[in-house]
Amino acid sequence: MSSWSGSGRRLALAVIALAMLVLAACGGAQKTQKTRTGKPASNLPGAQDGLATWYGGSLHGGPTASGERFNKHAMTAAHRTLPMQTRVRVTNKRNGRSVVLRINDRGPFGKRSHIIDVSEAAARKLGMIEAGIVPVRIEVIK
Repeated sequence: MSSWSGSGRRLALAVIALAMLVLAACGGAQKTQKTRTGKPASNLPGAQDGLATWYGGSLHGGPTASGERFNKHAMTAAHRTLPMQTRVRVTNKRNGRSVVLRINDRGPFGKRSHIIDVSEAAARKLGMIEAGIVPVRIEVIK
């Protein structure tokens, strides 16, 4: 007869399953992010190609994921996975304009091809206000 009780065995299995989930989540980190086609964006670590959108207007003054208030006049952006306070260079692939932004929010949410939401001020400098959505390259600076 086993020395394990039914609830003790279930607890041990739950702990093992949780440990396996944690290990699976930690493994497989890549130096170069991939585009929606699954191909590396470039040989540079942290480079990513995709679409950018912008946000401002009624969201001005609202909360961000970092805890600070959103300022549509600041050079900031929202990214799904980059750490808060990361600095990135965003280049509009249509006109070659680029800006350095600080990640302070999470997003964009919805289409996977949309990889960054930039503030209204950044969108103006990138020349994307009218278009709304433009192809960009993101490069992590630090």
